[in-house]
Amino acid sequence: MSKKIKKIAVLTSGGDSPGMNAAIRAVVRSCAYHNLEAVGVYRGLQGLIEGDFKELGPRSVKNIINRGGTFLKTARSQEFKTKKGRAKAYKSLVDSNIDALVAIGGDGTFTGCKIFYEEFNFPIVGLPGTIDNDINGTDYTIGYDTALNTVVESIDKIRDTANSHNRLFLIEVMGRDAGDIALNAGIGAGAEEILIPEQNLGRDRLLDSLKKSKKSGKSSSIVVVAEGDQIGKNIFQLAEYIKENLTEYEVKVTVLGHIQRGGAPSCFDRVLASRLGVGAVDALLDGKKNIMIGLVHNKIVHVDFGKGLEGENKIDIDLIRVADITSV
Repeated sequence: MSKKIKKIAVLTSGGDSPGMNAAIRAVVRSCAYHNLEAVGVYRGLQGLIEGDFKELGPRSVKNIINRGGTFLKTARSQEFKTKKGRAKAYKSLVDSNIDALVAIGGDGTFTGCKIFYEEFNFPIVGLPGTIDNDINGTDYTIGYDTALNTVVESIDKIRDTANSHNRLFLIEVMGRDAGDIALNAGIGAGAEEILIPEQNLGRDRLLDSLKKSKKSGKSSSIVVVAEGDQIGKNIFQLAEYIKENLTEYEVKVTVLGHIQRGGAPSCFDRVLASRLGVGAVDALLDGKKNIMIGLVHNKIVHVDFGKGLEGENKIDIDLIRVADITSV
């Protein structure tokens, strides 16, 4: 029989994403609803090792649903990657009479949690918090929608300058291994070309596409490039290559960088985070552990950590077709 859950800790780990605060809030208030104790773990997995805990109540998480980032802070922990470090974390939890853990983060966080569960059989439930939307078993991750809106808004502003000066802009967005942000934001912002790591289109195809755009009467162009795209060593090298081969274009580069992580979460991300947070506490009370809470076809689902981490990111082929057609 599973031990009765009375006290739940919550932490955020890895890169921050808009909506993490909303998820923390949902976990804490769900604990209050079920008459459970809630504990916040500061500085992610490193704080777990050091026992950097603070009791949280419903009023502790007021006015944070609209804030980006994570008020619990986040940190990547090299120490947690060692068995000794994980043993310290387990002792911290036991010494504080904590019965279960909700971890909000991405694949690195879930990998650590999976190993921790296997070593100590400690109940853990994960919430997918990453702007990359690269976790299997859920249609959306917390922060992805907000990041998309931030990117589209930025591209819209850059296009004003592109049109005014007849320029070609290469805009780099986050996505080292996943092209979801680049593909969806590129379509949403009307980009002429979208370069993603899942498809190596090659330099020749890119040049042909830009030449066609010029011949069709376009005086400026936007190319959205995921940071993991393989056409060039980096976006600046790609820009130089285009300058050398398409002299009629004035080429500029914009790297959006960490601006994509910040800002108030969208309504979608606030609702998603709230649903997943409540779902995490429900799952723990139902005896579930070593799982991630996801959203598939607008329904809450439970996904084994192993399944959530397996395989490569799968891009929507139909979206690539839509991008090709609408960029004519």
